Formats: sequence, structure tokens, C-alpha cells
Amino acid sequence: MIRNSLTGKQKSFLRSMGMKLEPVVQIGKEGVTPSVVQAAREAIKKRELIKVRVLQNCMELPADAIAMVAERADANLVQVIGRNGLLFKRNFEKPKIELP
Repeated sequence: MIRNSLTGKQKSFLRSMGMKLEPVVQIGKEGVTPSVVQAAREAIKKRELIKVRVLQNCMELPADAIAMVAERADANLVQVIGRNGLLFKRNFEKPKIELP
């Protein structure tokens, strides 16, 4: 899937699904490290939609850190609210989420 190819309706659908999710990837004081990106890739491959949280001790701005993880993990950035972000990438082999 090409990054940023989601329509407004699809983003709205994913945001509603993301409300129930707990953050599975956390960005700490080290910032966006290769291990954080690798954890995000693995989680996205299994779940397709993940929530990322930027902890208080991170020196980077939350929106910048989440955008960097999305870019390096080759995922769509659905939304950023405060210190939380939602990332989506379709798994073509075993799709779990059916977009409208």
C-alpha cells in the first residue's frame, strides 16, 4: 500500500477502531531507535493497526517522533492526538481489517 493513500472515510473508520486499542509501542528517552522501529514493524505485520505512545521523558516532539516511526516502518499515519498516534499498514497475506 502506498503511504498516505487512505481516504477520509477510511481514516475515520480506523480512528474509531483505534479508540479501543492500548499502545503496543512506546517511544522513550532514547527517541526513535532501530529497535523501536523494528517493534513497530512486527506489531503492524500482526495487527495492521497499532497505537504508539511517546513517553514524557522523550526529548522529541510527540508528533515528530510518531511521524518518524511511521515513515521508517513504511506505515500510514492515521492520526496523532497528544502523545498517542495511530499507524496502519495492510497485511496483504493475512488481512484482518476490511476497509470501507
